[in-house]
Amino acid sequence: MAALDPGRRISQYGHTAWRMQDGYFAGMAWSIAQTTDGYLWVGTAGGLLRFDGVQFVPWSSLSGEKLPSNAIHALLGAKDGSLWIGTVSGLVHWVNQRSIRYLNGEIINAVQQDEKGQIWVVGVGQGGSSHPLCRIIDIDIHCFRNDEGVPTASGDSLVEDTSGDFWLGGDTTLLRWRPGSSKVYRPAALQSNQGIGGVLALAAAADGSVWVGMGVPGPGGGLQHLVDDVLKPFVVPKLNGETLMVETLLVDRQGNLWVGTDSQGIYRIHGTDVDHFGSADGLSSDYVCRFFEDREGNLWVATSKGIDMLRDLRVSSISRREGLSVDAVESVLAARDGTVWIGSDHLQALRPDGVVSEPEKGLPGNQVTSLLEDHAGRLWVGSDNKLWVYEGGKFSPIERQDGRAFGLVMGLTEDSEHNVWVESRGPPTTLIRIQDLKVQEEFPAPPMPVGRKLALDPQSGVWLGLMNGNLARFRSGKTEIFTFANHPNTRVKALFAAPDGSILGGTEFGVVGWKNGKQQILTVRNGLPCDDINGLISDDPGDLWLYAGCGLIEIPKDEVQRWWEEPEGKLKVRVFDVLDGVQSGVGHFNTSAKTPDGRLWFANGTVLQTVDPANMAENAVLPPVQINGIIADRKSYSPQEALKLPALTRDLEIDYTALSFTAPKKVLFRYMLEGHDADWQEPGTRRQAFYNNLRPGQYRFRVIACNNDGVWNETGASLDFSITPAYYQTPWFRAACGAAFLAILWGIYQLRLRQVRRQFSVALDARVNERTRIARELHDTLLQSFQGAVFQIQAARNMLLRRADNAMGVLDEAILAAEGGITEGRAAIRDLRPDAVGQRSLPELLEATGHEQAENQELDGHSPDFRVIVEGKEQNLSLTLQEEIYKISREAIRNAFQHAAASHIEVEIRYDEDQLRVRIRDDGKGIDPKILKAGGQAGHWGLQGIRERAQRIGARVEFWSESDAGTELELTVAAAVAYENRLNGRRFRLFHQGR
Repeated sequence: MAALDPGRRISQYGHTAWRMQDGYFAGMAWSIAQTTDGYLWVGTAGGLLRFDGVQFVPWSSLSGEKLPSNAIHALLGAKDGSLWIGTVSGLVHWVNQRSIRYLNGEIINAVQQDEKGQIWVVGVGQGGSSHPLCRIIDIDIHCFRNDEGVPTASGDSLVEDTSGDFWLGGDTTLLRWRPGSSKVYRPAALQSNQGIGGVLALAAAADGSVWVGMGVPGPGGGLQHLVDDVLKPFVVPKLNGETLMVETLLVDRQGNLWVGTDSQGIYRIHGTDVDHFGSADGLSSDYVCRFFEDREGNLWVATSKGIDMLRDLRVSSISRREGLSVDAVESVLAARDGTVWIGSDHLQALRPDGVVSEPEKGLPGNQVTSLLEDHAGRLWVGSDNKLWVYEGGKFSPIERQDGRAFGLVMGLTEDSEHNVWVESRGPPTTLIRIQDLKVQEEFPAPPMPVGRKLALDPQSGVWLGLMNGNLARFRSGKTEIFTFANHPNTRVKALFAAPDGSILGGTEFGVVGWKNGKQQILTVRNGLPCDDINGLISDDPGDLWLYAGCGLIEIPKDEVQRWWEEPEGKLKVRVFDVLDGVQSGVGHFNTSAKTPDGRLWFANGTVLQTVDPANMAENAVLPPVQINGIIADRKSYSPQEALKLPALTRDLEIDYTALSFTAPKKVLFRYMLEGHDADWQEPGTRRQAFYNNLRPGQYRFRVIACNNDGVWNETGASLDFSITPAYYQTPWFRAACGAAFLAILWGIYQLRLRQVRRQFSVALDARVNERTRIARELHDTLLQSFQGAVFQIQAARNMLLRRADNAMGVLDEAILAAEGGITEGRAAIRDLRPDAVGQRSLPELLEATGHEQAENQELDGHSPDFRVIVEGKEQNLSLTLQEEIYKISREAIRNAFQHAAASHIEVEIRYDEDQLRVRIRDDGKGIDPKILKAGGQAGHWGLQGIRERAQRIGARVEFWSESDAGTELELTVAAAVAYENRLNGRRFRLFHQGR
């Protein structure tokens, strides 16, 4: 299982603190435990809290119960998933969401579980002397007494060693006990102790020894190590354990001993090496109450002012806390012997054993710039405006041929012929070649381009990273420049000759690269999280590492090769950020290095950082996933199986968490609501799912999560729930609605059937009425004409013998009457089968009718003046409506021509916004008012036919007539019915037919 790396200083671990002053706790933290479901529990003087890495939840809000006391002294997460809670007023076992109480009124100081699953408890009974050690099996409790080898003294601490013996610490004694065997130890420092500061802490080591911590310092007290049945003080050069007032002890999985004191913070002991961490380093308090190591190997510390968590970081920092004289590291160089040379305001060496030292004879100058180790193992150092070589324990200067100062040494490299090349910022900027510790050539700018970084050309010559972001190659006295883009105010901040023969430069716009004449740029479009690259180097397997403004980026060598083949391709990269310990910055000279052990080193201008690619153990612990609760329309529900939510639930929030404490901010989630979501939703680090207006039905919510290393718990957690349907969402209501809908359809069908019948009846009546009208017209015209002709022929026959001449005249009149009857019959037949009125407008139709009647009148020698007047914008009329209006108007016009003996006949058609009005006026002899009142003349059906047609189309028709003053007919139709542009033709026709 994971544990903290003992090879690092405590200050190099990741550290997080939750302090009382920030409102996390109501009292000092006394104990910490973790249950099998992954939750962390914190016992404080103000109550018990559950922690998921993000928020603390009081135990009372989870269980709805009260503990015997809010002062929690001891906690144990048992193997069966239950939680044992030791308070100052008794012991509580919380299992399966219910509580079982033991030892009411007693102060519980420690709770342990042995290999058999039995629970062991030590504390102080009522009266201060009873029940120092008790065992609980199932619900049975047995407290051991003096006659069973357990003195009736109070118990402050308890531990089980590798042989199965229990060690019990009291005020004045240390007891080793197992059933049937016991031994009492009396440390010298406790002989005069009066119940204060006894054996407060015990820790069993893997070798069978036991560490003993006492709250009393001095000879025989403090920190003691019981080896081979003998208590021995722990005294090493860095620490005298007997001077400590020990409150708690822990042996972690790496065998480190952690010592918590009452006023000196934390000590970590690994062999004979001792490290210290206290409030001055960021610890919440120097009073340390308890240690706890969680399943991911993180170390938790309960103090008087909060809790702290220490965790391993992938990237370690080395600063003044680790021995550097200053934090501002501008240059780093890894020597072949494993020494790491660090350049800041002076030169320091970090030895492989972790000791930071300085050269025996200090480097002259105030600012170290570039560093180089040549083929002979000599160290070249740029300092201020000079260049020095360190060999044999002393520094020797390198002089220019004219004795001038070198200037600021920006870059150093050595070629295959052992020439040392120096990029010097003069003025002027100059490339200098040195061999055998003497300057051989100088190439000033211009024509040399202004460079900043140097790297060895694998073939010959050197590469320069230029101040404008481009690369240049100098060999055989000639310079070749490779331009990448126009990026003003930028520069190559790091230059690296990769093992594959490529040259890579770090710039603010990405990585510029050259390989075998091919040049390209690696940027965010290729998958980098950012473009600002401050350092670059490859590790032993050949993977490329970029020290960037957004973190440390690892690119596998296969991906780098794929980039050379596919310049626009997306690469798979691994990013380490601030949560992994990266502190981004810019070193101005040697920004990266690799030691023989494979470690990579980066100078960022403020601190030195290192990463070990070969020893980056992943967090393989699957993060337990929990669903904490459901909030439906602002009402909270416990996440229980078969949960039923009320009908018409609109806003639903599901809270979940994943219990990974190493880096909770890097825990990612996926969730799916089966019955609603088609695929997994990816909310990132968000720990809530939101849904709106879900339909009634059964649902299953599933959520999975990954830890900080991308290890997914694919099982995750799930919750089944349902949303109750409202009465109108139930199947029976839907069935009723379906039945009602069918009934409505049936009703509509019946109504339509009745409408069709009515239309058929109306059509049939129209046909009958039309035929009746024709019959009437035939009766009034053709039959009467023929009847008159018959009378005349009969008269002519009677006269034929007596008055032949007169008979001939009568026959002529009969022939004329028959011809008139034939003409009127033809007119009636035309009315029965009229031309399509839709081919002409209403004014055109009435104009044609008037002219036709006028022509017929001209044959008789009398023709009245006729005209049609149109007012308003002419509108399109429905074909059916236009036909009826036309027939009504034609009948009135014919009557005026044939019967009125008028001099003037006028038709006025007025298109108004709200109605269509047709007026037909003449100045003839008029109609007898009695006939109008009676609705027509007996035996004549003209007026009656007009009214019937008007009634069919929903029109209003009125007649006015006076003797010798003419006749007027007015027909009015509503615009919504008459105008086709008010309703589409189909709707109007249906409307009209429905009438």
